[in-house]
Amino acid sequence: MTTTGRASDRAYDTLRDEIIAWELPPGSVLGEVEQAARLGVSRTPLREALSRLAADGLVAPHGGRGVVVTDLSADDVRELFEVRRALEEQAARLAARRADPEPFRALAAEFAEVRDLLEHDDPLRHRYFDLVGRFDAALDAAMANGYLAAALRPVRTHLARVRRMARFDAARLLEAAREHQAIALAIADGEPELAAHATHLHLHHALQGILDHLAGDAAGTHDHPQRTEHIA
Repeated sequence: MTTTGRASDRAYDTLRDEIIAWELPPGSVLGEVEQAARLGVSRTPLREALSRLAADGLVAPHGGRGVVVTDLSADDVRELFEVRRALEEQAARLAARRADPEPFRALAAEFAEVRDLLEHDDPLRHRYFDLVGRFDAALDAAMANGYLAAALRPVRTHLARVRRMARFDAARLLEAAREHQAIALAIADGEPELAAHATHLHLHHALQGILDHLAGDAAGTHDHPQRTEHIA
């Protein structure tokens, strides 16, 4: 990889992480000169990084002044979940047909232990998201469809932003863990339609929780997104 390529990757990774974490919230203008200086790269790799972020849908052109971090409205979230539902339900079907069952039985057992973790582990949500990440990786490997896995990657990027929009809710975390457990068991049992249905229920509940938060936020009853987190 060239020096320019490494610098572009570094700038892309930093800006992407900052956008997902709401350190660069929607509406933030990312000027080329300012961001190149801040990140310690020249303008050529910075432009490459911004182009990749635009392709991800995380930024959009801003009147010749660089780019602006895109907004996430309730309508955006609904559209994201429409795509997510189509892709993840099919992924669950394929995994149930093709997977080695044992890794999914092991994952189901870990999801069953989330309640015990909640009682003894304050940073539970970080360990929980690590578990969900391992479940996603196992799903991607099991479904054995590179095109579908590639289609899911940008959806998961936007989902990481969405998770920052709503309050961390221990009760919802437990529900989500049970829902993931049901998906993992259906895949392990080789039940494609049951796996798809369990995925559909999980995504329905996740979407509703986020929309409920956004409605409360609009009414002024919730904190700023940077200080909150929801399980999706």
